[in-house]
Amino acid sequence: MTQSGLRGEGPAVDDTMSLTPRGGSAPGGGGRQDGGGDRGNGGRGTGGRRPKRRVLRWSATVLAVVILGTAGAGYLYYQHLNDNIRKGERSSGDSKAQKAEPNAAGQTPMNILLIGSDSRNSDANIELGGSRDNRGNPPLGDVEMLIHLSADRKSAAVVSIPRDTRVDIPKCTDPKTGKAYPATNAIINESLARGGAGCTLATWQNLTGVYIDHWMTIDFSGVVRMADAIGGVDVCVKQNVWDRPLPGVPGGSGLKLKAGTTKVKGKQALQWLRTRHAFYSDLGRAKAQHLYLNSMIRTLKGQNVFTDTGRLMDLAEAATKSLQVSEEIGTVKKLYDLAMQLKTVPTNRITMTTMPNVEDPLNRDHVVPDGENAKKIWQMLRDDVAFDANGKPTDAKQESTAEPAASADPAAPAGQIGVTVQNGTRTATLGPVSHRAAAVAESLVQRGFTKASADASGSVSADQTVVRYPSAELKGDAEAVAKALGIPAGSVERSTDVSGVTVVVGADWRTGATYPKQAAPKAGDIPKNSDAVNGADDSQCMDVYAPYRW
Repeated sequence: MTQSGLRGEGPAVDDTMSLTPRGGSAPGGGGRQDGGGDRGNGGRGTGGRRPKRRVLRWSATVLAVVILGTAGAGYLYYQHLNDNIRKGERSSGDSKAQKAEPNAAGQTPMNILLIGSDSRNSDANIELGGSRDNRGNPPLGDVEMLIHLSADRKSAAVVSIPRDTRVDIPKCTDPKTGKAYPATNAIINESLARGGAGCTLATWQNLTGVYIDHWMTIDFSGVVRMADAIGGVDVCVKQNVWDRPLPGVPGGSGLKLKAGTTKVKGKQALQWLRTRHAFYSDLGRAKAQHLYLNSMIRTLKGQNVFTDTGRLMDLAEAATKSLQVSEEIGTVKKLYDLAMQLKTVPTNRITMTTMPNVEDPLNRDHVVPDGENAKKIWQMLRDDVAFDANGKPTDAKQESTAEPAASADPAAPAGQIGVTVQNGTRTATLGPVSHRAAAVAESLVQRGFTKASADASGSVSADQTVVRYPSAELKGDAEAVAKALGIPAGSVERSTDVSGVTVVVGADWRTGATYPKQAAPKAGDIPKNSDAVNGADDSQCMDVYAPYRW
């Protein structure tokens, strides 16, 4: 009975001792071993094995609880970040831009529209942005930038459009209220108030012909939050600057800096991004924003934030609270994956630009795209041609510009193909070319496409000439029409907006019976008036308009 009693107490003693180091040489250990020896080898062996198994079971249970508890906390935090993210429809307007075909490696470029909203619909935004009279008004998109990430992820280009650029805004429907807004011709920052970011995206697509994969918006308070999370960004002015109200010139961001380089964060960072009077104009403000973004990218790369868990969590918290995004990237994982793709681009392969523009002939306070120079920028984006010339020689040939494979479905005889021709030659600065659709339709008839006819419903607007078809069995027919007119095979696209093969004669083909051959742009060959700044250039300083110096 004594032996049984000792064996019964053994596990209790061992469970307690499992919380401290155990060993044969521990004080008292010899006496217990002697006692065990008196019980015999069998007793000692039995008494030693059972507690060990229980200790292992106990330790495994504790480990499981710790793991599950940690994982649970991680999961809850992940859900918390996801819950922070506000989402919306990718597109809420009429747009016919088509996603680029994959290159030979199966890669496609990625285009992201970044919109800075002037929303004053919260106390924080009113405090940072001024007039309370505008509270409740639909926000305007005062900052609009298209970020283009190349298919091979080796270069990136950014194009800003000044907020007062007059463009065609398509018909849009607000996804929140269901209110429909008719198409109009107005300055581009109004598009955000006519159906949200999805309407701005559709406006950009129609203007550029570039398919935009995602959008992101950020308001005043979001900029401050992100600037604080980053820890500040270096900016530079050539002279002391104070952007303040002056006689006859109200407003001003409040930015006050001494000449030279200053690390700005929080409200001061927002002031930098909003300053325009002291930087001469909206065009100067765009350049200041580009310098800020380049400096921010260099800062983040220098911090190596992606390997610093604490910094990454701070940025994740700030980003998810600050950004509203299109729904297809509305999770932390998708945003992180997107950031990792952007991270791969070296700073000297990042180019910030502003859309080439000229004064609007209808309103000197507005601008419009600068004809051929703006078209060149859009073509480089569509063809995935790098804005910089810093790539390796092997990168010079853009794989994504290769002609797509011809349709396996043969074309019908030319005389059996029905073709509709639309006049899309109207632009923001030029009216449509009269009878253009009829002239191209007649050219097709002379080439044997006897069923070709002009669309009499009126002109449309298209920057680039395209041939559209509604279903796969008509692809061969569309390619035959394009070949007859000299239109590149890359401009043949499928679209549910047409009922048959349709030629849209764009602003790039205003005269002649055959589509004009155009030299393909080369890497780095961007227009001089695009005000380009390379991401690795840390020598740039903003010049200050004399009345705002102190």
